[in-house]
Amino acid sequence: MLLAIDIGNTNIVLGLWNGQNWIARWRLRTIRERTVDEFGIYLRGLLQDEKEVSISGIKRIIISSVVPQITRSLTDACRLYLHCEPLIMSTDLSLGIQNRTDVPEQVGADRLVNTAAAYHLYRCACIVVDMGTATKFDVVTANGDMLGGVISPGLGITADALTRRAAKLSQVDLQAPPQAIGSNTIHAIQSGLIFGYASMVSGIIPRLKAELVERNPDTPYIKIIGTGGLISLVAEHTAVFDVIDPWLTLKGLEIIARKN
Repeated sequence: MLLAIDIGNTNIVLGLWNGQNWIARWRLRTIRERTVDEFGIYLRGLLQDEKEVSISGIKRIIISSVVPQITRSLTDACRLYLHCEPLIMSTDLSLGIQNRTDVPEQVGADRLVNTAAAYHLYRCACIVVDMGTATKFDVVTANGDMLGGVISPGLGITADALTRRAAKLSQVDLQAPPQAIGSNTIHAIQSGLIFGYASMVSGIIPRLKAELVERNPDTPYIKIIGTGGLISLVAEHTAVFDVIDPWLTLKGLEIIARKN
């Protein structure tokens, strides 16, 4: 059985793969201060709650991370509490795609995993939109070449910055208001956040498509895939997505684990 772990700046996403299906998936808050023992107890507790799972049944672990501090703690926790040496996602692994960016080692592990997942699942040119701590757009060709993408602040970061820098604006729930014209301050902020980000996605995707086709004129089709913890907030307010898959990163980790 494979335990896949994706460590992000806001959430840690975990999944259990039994060789055919995901039998459990969890999305936890990222807390950098947790010790090795705390992570170990947490992992064992999650696994022991699953009837189909035994600790000894975990034969492989793969970790993707953009938080080095937690990578070290979780790696040690896996060794001590699950008795398994994790495979750590890096550019040295076989991904099944080619990283054609200018500085390949600077591309985040999550971006590589998402791009690899999209290419292997759909076998066509893809643009992956990952809405988490940051909002990321990543482009892969029909030949499996990752060209690069776009990174912008995430919805949560933008909302926090707005309320911290504007003395008279307070924190609001991240949800769509009844209409774009906010009849009160809360709805006005929500409109700017949700509809503003939907418009950003709707505006950037055509640019990326045009540049992808310009570089690869024979591209017959480009699939647009949405993922990440905040994707559901925006997806219903734009028509650009072909697929919404909140667990795309876990699928990518399973694919990479198989290849390595």
